[in-house]
Amino acid sequence: MAIKPLTELTDRSKNTALFPQVMAKIHCFGAGLVGSYVIRYLAGKGHEVHAYDQQPYRVEGVPGVEVHYVEHDEYPHELIQDSVTDSFIINMLPGSIGHVCTTLLAERPCALVDLSFSKFTPDRDDQKARDYGATVLWDVGIAPGLSNMLSAHAYRKMGPLRDLKIWVGGNPTGPLGEWKYMAPFSPSDVIEEYTRPARVIRDGESVVIPALSDRHSVDVDERGTMEAFLTDGLRSLLNSIPCENMSEYTVRWPGHIQKYIDHRDSGDLDEFQLIEEWRYDPKVPEFTWLRVLAEGGDGETMEWTVQDYGGDDGHSMARTTGLVTAICTEAWIEDSKMLPPGVHAPEVLSDEVLSRVIREMVSHGVEITGPVV
Repeated sequence: MAIKPLTELTDRSKNTALFPQVMAKIHCFGAGLVGSYVIRYLAGKGHEVHAYDQQPYRVEGVPGVEVHYVEHDEYPHELIQDSVTDSFIINMLPGSIGHVCTTLLAERPCALVDLSFSKFTPDRDDQKARDYGATVLWDVGIAPGLSNMLSAHAYRKMGPLRDLKIWVGGNPTGPLGEWKYMAPFSPSDVIEEYTRPARVIRDGESVVIPALSDRHSVDVDERGTMEAFLTDGLRSLLNSIPCENMSEYTVRWPGHIQKYIDHRDSGDLDEFQLIEEWRYDPKVPEFTWLRVLAEGGDGETMEWTVQDYGGDDGHSMARTTGLVTAICTEAWIEDSKMLPPGVHAPEVLSDEVLSRVIREMVSHGVEITGPVV
């Protein structure tokens, strides 16, 4: 179904300009690399944070965090003892299981932030969420997430777009090992990203193209030439922003994706082995890079670049993803009427929220260049 018009919802979220400090109880599903960052950030702001994970070792002992151990046959929402109407929920589980929690929670009157990035997008539950009084804000990471918000800002400034291109990647600072790569988030989600056909816009129509196609070189600030290829990252943007041509590309070191394709085509691709070989190593320097390039109907362009090398508070993908998630959650906490019941994509958030996200990211050392919001 189509996402609600941007003008309808951004007006409702403009009350967040002053952002008074409000504390809340927050249930966080998933304490992996990104989830643990969000948990620590929100607990550090004084919120009452509950963390749910099968292996929550990354957040054990963190002040302000109550840890809940999840058995392999349990879903985190089954462990919430009190009413969900008095708290916020952030779903940061891998997509393969995260979508189940989101679908089930859409049947309860809750406020839910969904970061599970499943192929089963939450907008399919929009009517159900309205019927049950649930409110879901989904895909509020760096891309999708910040990329959507910047794209929406470009649309509000320039009107219907002629072209929109998004490039994003989290990589070691140089080619690493046999695969020239390590996964900054769930390796299983990376594999799914490489497998799922890419939905793009061509000549104003939504079309499906095989993932990993349209390979090309891209010049990445401070790192040199890397390789980009189509993946299925546009998601809600396909329906929310009028555009003649729209694509999102994943960025990797040259040689990585060809090796993946060779193994896939020869039939010797072992997913469990890949998960081990791509496992994140905190000792290896890494960075996250995003570029959003929008062209209006009259040829005017707006371009933003986001780059981060991580810091003491977390590695780059955790920071750039987790900060967007946490800040959007806080903006919603501070204005509980920001979103009505239903399922909402990040591009419906106002420029005030976007500006707050950018300011907070920059204050944490993330480099962001482009037009002022």
